[in-house]
Amino acid sequence: MKAFKQLKLTFLSLLALTLFNCTEDNNDTPQAEGKSFISVKLVDDPGDFDNVFVEVVDVMVKVNDNSEGEEGWISLDPINTGVYDLLELTGGVNVLLADDFQIPSGTLNQIRLVLGEDNSVVIDGETHPLNTPSAQQSGLKIQVNQTLEPGFTYDYVLDFDVDESIVIAGNSGNINLKPVIRATAEVSSGKIEGVVTPFDFQVQAAVTTPDGDITAYVDENGAFVLNGVPAGVHTVTITPDPESGYAVAMVENVEVVNGQITNIGTIELLEVPVVGAITGTILNEGVVATAAVEVNGEMVEATTDETGAFLLADIPVGIYAVTITPEEGTGLTELVVPDVEVVADMTADLGEITLE
Repeated sequence: MKAFKQLKLTFLSLLALTLFNCTEDNNDTPQAEGKSFISVKLVDDPGDFDNVFVEVVDVMVKVNDNSEGEEGWISLDPINTGVYDLLELTGGVNVLLADDFQIPSGTLNQIRLVLGEDNSVVIDGETHPLNTPSAQQSGLKIQVNQTLEPGFTYDYVLDFDVDESIVIAGNSGNINLKPVIRATAEVSSGKIEGVVTPFDFQVQAAVTTPDGDITAYVDENGAFVLNGVPAGVHTVTITPDPESGYAVAMVENVEVVNGQITNIGTIELLEVPVVGAITGTILNEGVVATAAVEVNGEMVEATTDETGAFLLADIPVGIYAVTITPEEGTGLTELVVPDVEVVADMTADLGEITLE
């Protein structure tokens, strides 16, 4: 008979993170404010069995509850229940049992893996049923007692230790499955926080990820927190109420690290400029001319097209002198059109102009 395959049941290391300023709360009080997210994957290490099949029925957690009773368990609504050959879950292959399931933040006390009855081991080509009395009755309970911070996603990985989990019952020939599991986890997301000013109107902050947009509105102090942002470099888009008169702002190259908060500081919104435009048409055939106005000490210019028309766009409301300069070599004289009034969302038309 081949030696039993070694399957470790390992939960990746749980990183307990203190991410906010310390408070005077008693450490024994669960930090239950907010929500966290949990994912659970099933993996295995190579071993010496032909196959080890287990039937996964449910994955449950107990949060902010140290009791040993049956009350308080939360099912993670596993998305991939069924029978799995643990020996195929090696070399980076895994099965996702629970995906970003939302649970209360605070202390994750226990995880429970509930197995069904369809469990077996194949040794030298012969299939043997695996008796799982404890798992069938209530599920295997794994002590965790780790802190889950609000807004973060935690990934757990289950990895069986078959040397301790598969037990031959004396001379009866029965083979029992009594899983031995260690629970650890790692944080797999971060947060982005910041402050928007002014904020006396509705403002939304957002980042776009492959799984969709993550959004949050600013609070009464103009602050926002984007939770569950995957690690990487992101662009934060700040969108004020369109009726506020303020423009959309973007903060680029925001780096997010798993388990950390990235603070992008204060984003000052700029008012949408109240603008209009100036147009006109030069009638001189074959002549290219440039129209220009001075805006805040800088010249804004537009060149005539093949029809002789020009358009000075996005000119702030006000009164301007428009200078029309023909290209060199035409023998034509520059023309200044004074007192051109620009009105919001309107285009001032200078009409048809003949340069002399």
